Amino acid sequence: MTVATWLDLGSAEELSKRTLQQVTVGKVQVALTHRDGTFTAVSGICNHVGGPLGDGHLDGDYIVCPWHNWKFHCVTGEGEPGFEQDRVPRFEVTVEDGRVLLNPVAVTKRHKAPHERHPLARPVVRAAGPLRVLGISTTNMDVEHRRYSTSEDLLVTALDHAKGNGAETQIVRLHELTFRACEGYYSKSAHACTWPCSITQMDPDDQLDRVYEGLVHWADVVLVATPIRWGNASSLYYKMIERLNCVQNQMTIRNTALIRNKVASFVITGGQDNVQAVAGQAMMFFGELGFQFPPFPFIAHSRGWDAEDMEGNTRVVRNSTVLHDGARALVDRAMGTAAALLEHATEARQFTRAGRKAYGAGRET
Repeated sequence: MTVATWLDLGSAEELSKRTLQQVTVGKVQVALTHRDGTFTAVSGICNHVGGPLGDGHLDGDYIVCPWHNWKFHCVTGEGEPGFEQDRVPRFEVTVEDGRVLLNPVAVTKRHKAPHERHPLARPVVRAAGPLRVLGISTTNMDVEHRRYSTSEDLLVTALDHAKGNGAETQIVRLHELTFRACEGYYSKSAHACTWPCSITQMDPDDQLDRVYEGLVHWADVVLVATPIRWGNASSLYYKMIERLNCVQNQMTIRNTALIRNKVASFVITGGQDNVQAVAGQAMMFFGELGFQFPPFPFIAHSRGWDAEDMEGNTRVVRNSTVLHDGARALVDRAMGTAAALLEHATEARQFTRAGRKAYGAGRET
C-alpha cells in the first residue's frame, strides 16, 4: 500500500462519533459507516436520483437513502434483498496514525439494475381526437352518504354541455380518491422531488395518479370546482395542488414543461365571500404549472358572510338559470381558447417542418 495515493478522510476519533455520515474529499463522496470499531465505506451517491446516502440512516446492515428510502449494504454496497443487482461502489478503508484513509479506486463498480419506467413518465404527446375536458371536484364529503355540492353541480352542468358539443369529458372527484398529502421531498432537495411524484412511484395504492394522468397526458381543458372554506379553497384542493408541485418543479430543475397548450378555468361557490382571493390563488398556481386562461376564466357564487341559511344557498344554485348558463359559457370560452392554442401549435409545427425542409433543400443545392 502506498499511503500517498490514499485520501485522508479525517480524524478517526472524530469520525467514530457517528455511525453513518456523508464524507466528501475532493470529488469523492462516500457513505462512511463506523460499527464495532470498524470503518466501512460505499459510494455516497444513490443509484436512484443521486441522493446522499451518508445523510440517511442504518436499517440493520443497510443504509437507507434519505431521499426515497432505497437501501444498500453498508459493507458490500449491494441493494437490499431482492435488489442486489442495484449496487453502489465499495471502497477500501483503513486507519493509520489516528487518521481514516480511503482508497479512491473503488473495489466494485456501480451497477444500476433495469427498472420499468412508471407509466406517467412517458413522453407527453397529445393523441388525435376531439377536445378533452377534465373536471375536478374538490368538495369533500362522505362517499357512502353523498350530499349536494353547489360547485360540483355547476361543474357537471359545464361537462354535460361540453360533451353535448362534441368534447370528450371526464370527472375526478377528489373525495373518492385515496392519496397521501405531500411529504416535502422538495424540502430535502430540489432533485428529490421527482416526476412522477415520489409518493406515486413508491406507493401503488396512492390514487393521485388519476389526476396526474388527466392533467398532463389527457386533458385540453381542466375545470376545477371548489367551495369556499373560511375564505379559501377547500382543504382537498390544497392537498391536491401541494402534490402538483412535482409538475411545476420539472421546470425548476429540468427546464421541462409538462403542461403545454392547455387551458384551466374555475368554478367557485360558497356560503362565505372572498371569491377574488380564491380565484387569484388558483390562477396563479395553475399559471405556474403552464396552463393558459380564457377570457373571464372563472364563475362564482356567494351570498356573503352573514348568509348562514345554507339550505337557501343550495336552493339558489340549484334553481339559478344564470349560474348554470354561466357554467356552460365558461366551458365554451375554455374550449374555444384550447382549440385556438392547438391550432396555433399545429401551424407552428408545420411551419417548423417546412422551414427545415427548405433549409435542407438549400444545403443540397
